[in-house]
Amino acid sequence: MTAAPEAPIDMPPKREAIPEYEPEPRGKAERYTVFAFVFIPLLALLASVPFFWGWGLSLVDVAIAAVFYVVSGLGITVGYHRHFTHGSFRAKRPLRIALAVAGSLAIEGSVIKWVADHRRHHKYADAEGDPHSPWRFGDDWKSVAKGLYYAHMAWMYLDEKKTSPRRFTPDLLKDKDVVLVDKLFVPIVLFSLAAPAVIGGLVTMSWWGAVTAFFWASLVRVALLHHVTWSINSICHTIGEENFEVRDRSRNVWWLAIPSFGESWHNLHHADPTCARHGVLKGQIDISARIIWIFERFGWATKVRWPNPERLAAKRVSL
Repeated sequence: MTAAPEAPIDMPPKREAIPEYEPEPRGKAERYTVFAFVFIPLLALLASVPFFWGWGLSLVDVAIAAVFYVVSGLGITVGYHRHFTHGSFRAKRPLRIALAVAGSLAIEGSVIKWVADHRRHHKYADAEGDPHSPWRFGDDWKSVAKGLYYAHMAWMYLDEKKTSPRRFTPDLLKDKDVVLVDKLFVPIVLFSLAAPAVIGGLVTMSWWGAVTAFFWASLVRVALLHHVTWSINSICHTIGEENFEVRDRSRNVWWLAIPSFGESWHNLHHADPTCARHGVLKGQIDISARIIWIFERFGWATKVRWPNPERLAAKRVSL
């Protein structure tokens, strides 16, 4: 009597390969919306000089614009970038929510979308698949000029592909707080634009104070912050110093360090993406790293990934 054949061993199902792009391409409505948010603040920035000479600029406008610039700018650098994208530190829940909201105030995209695009950028930095490399068209001056414009802002409304959050941000999609802030992006945008006007009107008790605050602290502030942030994608991948060995063309640009809160020390960042401090050499001011240091001292941030001397020495470019 022959033995019955053994039952086949059940093999675990193959893991589904999640595509890097959304199945639906970027629609015209979305592209036009991005185009509007890119160019309307830019027009306000260009108009700021004649407006300043013809109509004046008050200290109230400067103060409101400065506060919103710092809060939203650090929301991008400390929150969107170093915390959510690269996990340079762990944030307690209230700080994590605050950073997501602060980054949304910059009107550079919702937190999940921003992080997905940036993680894809690091995966393919200055190579095929990078959403905003200035070298995508070639190395001659015409191609680089075209690439600079594309990397700086055109990619946001010319690129029809949308990065897949399921592929690049599965961790954020599991965080209910982050998902909620992501869904509330439009109301936060409206608040970011309207709040300066309301504050300016209440402080000056005039409609004109609301108008000038909206112009300077909403439109001009957004435009300035946008172009500083976008310069990290364009300028800091084209010119500057290379202090650490990288596989891409990321460079350090010193004159952008303060307005970008330390993000323009971009060469070290690509050499060691999870490092909480980007300006690690003498004289490299990194405001974002100092803010993270303060969060750590208050106990709001833990497991901060500060620079490792041995790791830095191994990647240092020989002079």
